Amino acid sequence: MIVGLCTIDLYLPGVGSLKGKRQVLLSLKDRIQGKFNVSIAEVDANDLWQRAVLGVACVSNEGRQVNKVLDSVLNAVRATPSVELVRHHLELL
Repeated sequence: MIVGLCTIDLYLPGVGSLKGKRQVLLSLKDRIQGKFNVSIAEVDANDLWQRAVLGVACVSNEGRQVNKVLDSVLNAVRATPSVELVRHHLELL
């Protein structure tokens, strides 16, 4: 069993409140979870308006599949116009 963990640090330039941040992140998390069947949650910077850190987890029996899914998740985040990907960290366990 291979577990893939990806930490994604985001900048949300158009957000002016925590309510706006929640709306953007909820939409992004629902879309990613529904499309890629991964677990995703906000794991840091909960009280900052324009910054978010998301944790994404994927489990498979092949490391290649985990890499493929997490790379697709990162591409989906990059393609989202309301957020900017600052950095990410990928780890396989």
